[in-house]
Amino acid sequence: MASLIDKSKRARQLARAIASDLTLYHEAKILEGIANDTLFDVMSEEIEEGRELFKSRVTPEIFSEGIYDLALVDVLVKSKGHVKSKIW
Repeated sequence: MASLIDKSKRARQLARAIASDLTLYHEAKILEGIANDTLFDVMSEEIEEGRELFKSRVTPEIFSEGIYDLALVDVLVKSKGHVKSKIW
């Protein structure tokens, strides 16, 4: 079994990879969620599945840093700034 990630830099890479996979496989849901200001509602199952994967691969200390949530904002939200939405 692989050891748990205990370095923030590596954990950020993992979190961004998980978030990127979400955009790859659920682009339409993400665009709809941003447009309707329901992103975290329509993607709740996928986001939680990614969170559990991240949590299973990092130490508890790294998990508590909120790295996964920051990656979601960077990858799922910031990268979609071009989408017409009432939230911006």
